[in-house]
Amino acid sequence: MTKVLLFAALVACIAVPFRVFVKGEQTKHRYKTTLALNGVMFFGLMLFTGVMMFSGNAFAAETAETAAVAASSTATGLGYIAAALSIGMSCIGGGIAVASAASAALGAISEDSSILGKSLIFVGLAEGVCLYGLIIAFMIIGKL
Repeated sequence: MTKVLLFAALVACIAVPFRVFVKGEQTKHRYKTTLALNGVMFFGLMLFTGVMMFSGNAFAAETAETAAVAASSTATGLGYIAAALSIGMSCIGGGIAVASAASAALGAISEDSSILGKSLIFVGLAEGVCLYGLIIAFMIIGKL
């Protein structure tokens, strides 16, 4: 039942703002309404998902074995979150670095084409940040 409710909420979050966007004439008010509705639906869905995720029944651990299994599953889950964060944050940082380095490199190459090799090195170094995040994620997952 929970999965059906969550699926219905996801569909509503996509369908309702799209309906507001398509309906009516193109005015600045319609775009503001669509943006506001998207924000309300997104954060409402996040709140709903959080409530559904954390509203499970809590039972006391019956034995030491079940407590160890619960701790192990928590550690595994946090390990996966750490791996995802290391990839995500490094890719965001790499994207920001590549955006500024590549635009500066294109400007420099347009003035003097002899510095192509030097500019590619700087762009490649910025992309290397993403690879370091991926390596760290593999190391974290390897320890799980």
